[in-house]
Amino acid sequence: MMMKRRTILKTGLLGFGALLSPALPAVAKATSLLDPKLLAKAKAALETHSASITHKDVIGIADYALHSAKPRFHLVDLINGHITSLLVAHGKGSDKKHTGWLQQFSNVPGSEASSGGSYMTAEAYVGKHGRSRRLNGLEPSNDLAYQRAIVIHGAWYVDEKMVSQHGKLGRSQGCFAFSETDLNQILERLGAGRLLYADKG
Repeated sequence: MMMKRRTILKTGLLGFGALLSPALPAVAKATSLLDPKLLAKAKAALETHSASITHKDVIGIADYALHSAKPRFHLVDLINGHITSLLVAHGKGSDKKHTGWLQQFSNVPGSEASSGGSYMTAEAYVGKHGRSRRLNGLEPSNDLAYQRAIVIHGAWYVDEKMVSQHGKLGRSQGCFAFSETDLNQILERLGAGRLLYADKG
């Protein structure tokens, strides 16, 4: 009877402890390719631009050191630590031979290249790519983003089928292009006034 009671108490306490400090989803930890050093840089950027970034619960990080076939865009929930990693395309001007690797950044209008640095997410709108979100560049490396129409949008050339058939994604005109199936959560979780950080290792 005493043994049974101890077992019940132990089980109950374990369950109660789990409620107090729930574990992060194992899938997020197992599948995320987010480099801890890049996360640290993104957090530093959040601090640097804290006056511009009004919502600090979720940040987006594009790791352009990785090949386009990898889930290299990370939605990081800074409150519970959960990380969602998704496919994202880079610009044609950053990968002219279409290797799947981003070779260089550019902030030059007409370059069709991706730009690195810190962005503030701005208003959502409906344009030629459907539902999209504008971005404001916060640094000299990307301060022409709004002028260049560098935005978040969905694209047919970003999905697992493209990866399985071609070994890489298609390329954007410098925008952060996502799978149509992932676009809703990107637009919702990375709403206006949040940080999007892009870097290449």
